[in-house]
Amino acid sequence: MFYIYCPYCGEHREEEEFHPKGQAHIERPKNPEACSDEEWGDYLFFRDNPRGVHHELWVHAVGCRKFFNVTRHTVTYEILETYKMGDQPSITADSQNQVAAASRQEGVRA
Repeated sequence: MFYIYCPYCGEHREEEEFHPKGQAHIERPKNPEACSDEEWGDYLFFRDNPRGVHHELWVHAVGCRKFFNVTRHTVTYEILETYKMGDQPSITADSQNQVAAASRQEGVRA
């Protein structure tokens, strides 16, 4: 079992209290009536499935019942950060790649 930090409750809670709800930061088309069927289908059904850093939407179902975002590494399952809806992540795939590259360089020098 692991613990997840709820940014609204301000505390770490057991994982059973939370439910993942899919990819975060998906923008609804500005004018859905003007979208083609293909564009609308892409919006509704297609999501990223990266190997590495991924931003996800979660809900604190048994606690405050609020939705929030999680930055999680899909290979290690490590939760890198949690943040409130409307906020932007401080950790991105690019920043994680830079950290990994720097640590590999340090390993080469040693």
